[in-house]
Amino acid sequence: MNTALKGLVAAAALAAAPSAPSQDIQLAPPARNWTLPLFTKEGFRQMTLRGDQVQPVNTDRVDIVGMNITVFNGAADAQVDSVLLSPQATFLINERIARGAQTVRLIRDDIEVQGQDWTYFYNEKKVLINRGAHVVFHAALPDMLK
Repeated sequence: MNTALKGLVAAAALAAAPSAPSQDIQLAPPARNWTLPLFTKEGFRQMTLRGDQVQPVNTDRVDIVGMNITVFNGAADAQVDSVLLSPQATFLINERIARGAQTVRLIRDDIEVQGQDWTYFYNEKKVLINRGAHVVFHAALPDMLK
């Protein structure tokens, strides 16, 4: 395991500790092709956070270039619920909130949403887009205009 990855793993472990202080320190140099899997209490996949380049800012925050968040259903079959993509973002590990000023793309089986200046709240399962929202439905919407 390279030094940058060890530092990021340590940051994730510190962030998981309930009494971990949030300090603005240089935990490690940027890591490339980074992955942080998150699991339910039962051990099922909950989310996988990936980045082309990740820089830890403190024990709870990482800045990500080339972010990819894959959200699973949290069950044994590990079905993908949604995928969130952005060229640049910040992820708060403890709060499970991602945000960014650049573009975001949310992909689900039934819908695709794109926009800029966004915040993703994992616990609430919602994305707020402040500018340029574009929505494409991949499901029938009968009686929508009635």
